[in-house]
Amino acid sequence: MRIDAFLHESPMFAVSRAARRFEALAARTLAGADPGFDNLNFLGGLVLAALFFEAPRMVKPSQLAETFGTTRGTVSHCISSLEAKGLLQRRIDPRDARAYQLALKPQGRRCALRVIAAFDRLQKEFESEIGKTALSEMLKAIRKLEDRVAAGSME
Repeated sequence: MRIDAFLHESPMFAVSRAARRFEALAARTLAGADPGFDNLNFLGGLVLAALFFEAPRMVKPSQLAETFGTTRGTVSHCISSLEAKGLLQRRIDPRDARAYQLALKPQGRRCALRVIAAFDRLQKEFESEIGKTALSEMLKAIRKLEDRVAAGSME
């Protein structure tokens, strides 16, 4: 197609395409980590991992949204899905009845351990394939572009 030359040089297209492919890879990897959770997506895995690493400290959905750079609505949808699977529970924040705190249930803790192991395997594969230095430089470049876009300096 005529647009191919543009797409080949476009960092926006490359990042967008890579994101879609990483989402698919994460879904396959997480399904392999726990066949009972074959519809666990990347964000769901990140939520489980975050709650695992923050325990025993309770986490609010708004903290997850900020940390993951997504909307509270997206996190809320993910939390509802994880809650329906019996992996986590919401508790009313004792300091603010309008807010929730999140905690892993025992099954969620076991799943989080498998998710963390799967993410760790992927990271090691990336480092082996690309090299730690090249991967680090790539991440710096992506973050620099992301920061410039967030600051509005690309317009």
